[in-house]
Amino acid sequence: MADVAGLVARLRAAGCVFAEDEAELLLAAVPGDAAGRDGAGRDGVLDALVARRVAGEPLEHVVGHAVFHGLRIAVGPGVFVPRRRSEFLVARALAGVRAEGAVTLLDLCCGSGALGLALRTALGPRATLHAADVDPGALRWARRNLAPVGAHVHEGDLYAPLPAALRGRVDVLTANVPYVPSEEVRLLPAEARAHEPLVALDGGTDGLDLVRRVAEEAATWLAPGGRLLVESGERQAPEVAGIFMAAGLHAEIAHEEEGWATV
Repeated sequence: MADVAGLVARLRAAGCVFAEDEAELLLAAVPGDAAGRDGAGRDGVLDALVARRVAGEPLEHVVGHAVFHGLRIAVGPGVFVPRRRSEFLVARALAGVRAEGAVTLLDLCCGSGALGLALRTALGPRATLHAADVDPGALRWARRNLAPVGAHVHEGDLYAPLPAALRGRVDVLTANVPYVPSEEVRLLPAEARAHEPLVALDGGTDGLDLVRRVAEEAATWLAPGGRLLVESGERQAPEVAGIFMAAGLHAEIAHEEEGWATV
């Protein structure tokens, strides 16, 4: 039987602020058949998981999933962990979707597929989802997460791998691109820098390289009345709005104070 108090103390000593919550999740992550695995027993399997967490690996990678918009998103080493603040982007996207009729969704830089899955789940079968990412490691998780909803998953750089038939048909285009300026990546939490792919963190000199590229071609892919939504830092938002307008789009900035989110 695991020493829960000792587990909590070990996590707290490693700097885990929510040690009690993390201990509960780690205990739940131990497979039910762990006692028969290689003679290690449940405590041995748990100790291995805790060691990974104490070494700085993201908790979500260790337990194998993240909770996002009420959904369990499978994640692991080599993929960006979906942030809870991005639920605000999902809410803003859903708020603008028509009440009836077919909806075409496109999620660029999809990572694990969390945004697209949240939107497709909320809208149901009337929505068709396309998701794309340049990172084959991330797409392994995206395919796993998106298979149950029949999404079309594409590997390639932004719009490049998309079928031509999708042009002018996208109702909701989400692109949670990296927006951290290159010089500020070193200031991110160590677990992000060490365990999440740089391509999902580094947004270039001012953090907006990918935002520019997404905005430049968005009008080609959006349907009449279609919408593009991206996340940014609050101080970057006016510049992002300018990038949108330069690309011929109308721009609106929305903030959520509680989640420190800007869309």
